[in-house]
Amino acid sequence: MKLHVLVDDRETAQLAVEGGATVVQWRLKDVPTLDVVERGRATRSMCARHGVTFVVNDDVEAALMLGADGVHLGRSDDGAARAKDQGLLLGLSASSLEEARAVAAQAGYIGAGPVWETPSKPDANPAIGLEGLREICSATAVPVIAIGGIDATNAADCIRAGAAGVAVVRAAREAAALRTALDAAL
Repeated sequence: MKLHVLVDDRETAQLAVEGGATVVQWRLKDVPTLDVVERGRATRSMCARHGVTFVVNDDVEAALMLGADGVHLGRSDDGAARAKDQGLLLGLSASSLEEARAVAAQAGYIGAGPVWETPSKPDANPAIGLEGLREICSATAVPVIAIGGIDATNAADCIRAGAAGVAVVRAAREAAALRTALDAAL
């Protein structure tokens, strides 16, 4: 759970896994389920060969079709009950302490953020900062994965605030530097 990379292509996933990513989240926005599955097969297979957890973003059906280890659902996504019933690791998003408390009972992990502003998600809620992350981490026993504006220069700060790991989009190709920073913080 230490280093999640959110990717939409196999090449980036491969680089991230080689750099030490522990979770690959297959994130294809506004793409039909069958396309998510077709485009995700090779990445799923590569993750399985390397012992890396494979999670599908926003689409329980695609996760099941790909034989994924889990699914990550945002606040407006359906399917949490189905994911749990099917034995998938369930990641749920929270951008406040109240949201984290509301999803903690269902979640296998909570994606908390954005910690900092991020160009990867222009419609994201306001940044919660390290203090907001610290509050969420201390209020729940569920592992918290920090997301939003994270790179090798600030990933360790998230761990020191109590996060079990970090998730990155833009910095996915910098997994080795991120992993070094995370390992030093633990």
